[in-house]
Amino acid sequence: MTEKQQNIFNAALELFSSEGVDATSTSKIAKRAGVSEGLIFRHFKNKEGLLQAILEEGLNKGEAYFREIASEENPKKRILSALQLPFSISPNEYPFWRLFYTLKWQRCNIETEGVMDFRTSLSDAFTQLKYTNPEAEARLVEAIIDGVATEILIKNLDPQPLLQCLLDKYKLK
Repeated sequence: MTEKQQNIFNAALELFSSEGVDATSTSKIAKRAGVSEGLIFRHFKNKEGLLQAILEEGLNKGEAYFREIASEENPKKRILSALQLPFSISPNEYPFWRLFYTLKWQRCNIETEGVMDFRTSLSDAFTQLKYTNPEAEARLVEAIIDGVATEILIKNLDPQPLLQCLLDKYKLK
């Protein structure tokens, strides 16, 4: 991405995250990015194209995290890494992930191949550890990740007590 494209991307991310996609105009994005509105259309076609670029960035980041976790051979460590995922979000990435979750909740159910592979790897880990219903446990971990991320991103919750509770529940520490 060029510097101007990155400025547009960052301005859109900030505005979409704080004001909402529908309330953010391309002229407002252009002003925040310090570019002409026409440049947005040249690089991203329209606001929806810009939003799609942000969403793709989120999918790529998420799938990279999921691949790293799924590659862990030790089942306990794989589950531990999955449960620690929302606790490892850097505060400077909060606007990005707030927007990503908002889009996930409002616009679509994001069920990518990477998400399905991640779920399968968790189910395999629970199978190796002889849990009664490994598929349900994998879904529960996904729900926990989403719920904890929501608490951290939206409510600014102190995550440490939740993390300790999870570690105790799954006997991972």
